[in-house]
Amino acid sequence: MKSSSVSRVRQFLLNHNHEDTVVEFPEGTRSAVDAANAIGCSVAQIVKSMIFCCDDRPLLVLTSGSNQVDEAKVSKLLNTKIKNANGQWVREVTGFAIGGVAPIGHIVAPVILIDEDIVALPRIWAAAGSPMNVFSTSPSRLIEMTGGLIADIKRE
Repeated sequence: MKSSSVSRVRQFLLNHNHEDTVVEFPEGTRSAVDAANAIGCSVAQIVKSMIFCCDDRPLLVLTSGSNQVDEAKVSKLLNTKIKNANGQWVREVTGFAIGGVAPIGHIVAPVILIDEDIVALPRIWAAAGSPMNVFSTSPSRLIEMTGGLIADIKRE
């Protein structure tokens, strides 16, 4: 049975004139290290999708796999407090389970911040709707497709 979440990511890519670059890794790509090992790329090239709750709206923070999100920086940038989201809420607002949250194709349009370190990378990989699927793209296409704001959000 094909995942409707993965299908939604594929359709989003096609609707945005992006090649269907979704691939499946049966061993899983749940963590950035797992994904990098499966793909054969650096951990930095993995885009982590972190969902937070921001004034009852979803906040999607896309960060390089080698970085951690500095929640204080994010809160200051948005001028509001953010909080961690639980798995059920993440699924309700994104349509994705934790471990497979794609940066595109969300049910509720999130506020999106993109780690500035992603911009310099030649190719990046992000979750494609399941813990076993990823897609590849360029940083410029990710920015174009998400409309995210590039920001310094990494923990030093």
